[in-house]
Amino acid sequence: MASVVPPPAPGRELSNPPSDGISNLRFSNHSDHLLVSSWDKSVRLYDASANVLRGEFMHGGPVLDCCFHDDSSGFSAGADNTVRRLVFSSNKEDILGKHDAPVRCVEYSYAAGQLITGSWDKTLKCWDPRGASGQERTLVGTYPQPERVYSLSLVGHRLVVATAGRHVNVYDLRNMSQPEQRRESSLKYQTRCVRCYPNGTGYALSSVEGRVAMEFFDLSEASQAKKYAFKCHRKSEAGRDIVYPVNAIAFHPVYGTFATGGCDGFVNVWDGNNKKRLYQYSKYPTSIAALSFSRDGRLLAVASSYTFEEGPKQKEPDAIYVRSVNEIEVKPKPKVYPNPPA
Repeated sequence: MASVVPPPAPGRELSNPPSDGISNLRFSNHSDHLLVSSWDKSVRLYDASANVLRGEFMHGGPVLDCCFHDDSSGFSAGADNTVRRLVFSSNKEDILGKHDAPVRCVEYSYAAGQLITGSWDKTLKCWDPRGASGQERTLVGTYPQPERVYSLSLVGHRLVVATAGRHVNVYDLRNMSQPEQRRESSLKYQTRCVRCYPNGTGYALSSVEGRVAMEFFDLSEASQAKKYAFKCHRKSEAGRDIVYPVNAIAFHPVYGTFATGGCDGFVNVWDGNNKKRLYQYSKYPTSIAALSFSRDGRLLAVASSYTFEEGPKQKEPDAIYVRSVNEIEVKPKPKVYPNPPA
């Protein structure tokens, strides 16, 4: 009888997790530090390898996103309409600027040296974080969007903005006067997450209806013929297809494969080029709210946090798991070609 290989353990659980829903988590590009934003109004800085809470910063309302600037500072955005700069050494923060509605997304561009924020006030704003604090001295520009901003992603000088109404705008940060491309999501339902491919050729987009679309920037017929969408994070029960939102996408920095996290509590790893699922981790206690690979791809941070898709209910405690990533889980398998006839 063949032995059954059990799925890998969920990973090490970080101590001192947030007390309410986790909105996002991000690994630093320079270390194993992890920044976590939460609906409990906090942003927490962890040393993920040592399992130590290094700092905590507070907003005036739920924090909806966070990102690193470098290993000494970061940024956060929240439902109190503010964008904040976090200084890790002093454990202090200051308000960089504001939107007219909750700020859903924050991304720092190393290529442009700017912070980009997207809000439910239907605008995108670019900031120069090197200036003195105060809105007027740091705001570079404000760019109207067709709807509320739901997700942002950067690769090089390219910025992808996904909004309500299934709109997708693609910008070049060197010329923000208008989008390079105005697109509509190829998925029929509300966008949940967008993430650019590490090689800069396109982006993956997920929806509330258990699907992911693989898109390409090049508008040539040959490139557009390569785009596709696939079903994931769903199951059949009593003859019915139960479909779960895909909340998170994270690309592996070395292999270009990617992980998805859904409201079914599962994390799947995919080889987008070969259209295959490489791995599925054992089920987490509740919905997967966010995912992030470390800079070298050795670690994967998983936010297991109930996302209220089914309404309020007694929920599992919010938890952050950090798992060591085995190469077999994320490395594409080589294609096997049949032997040519003699």
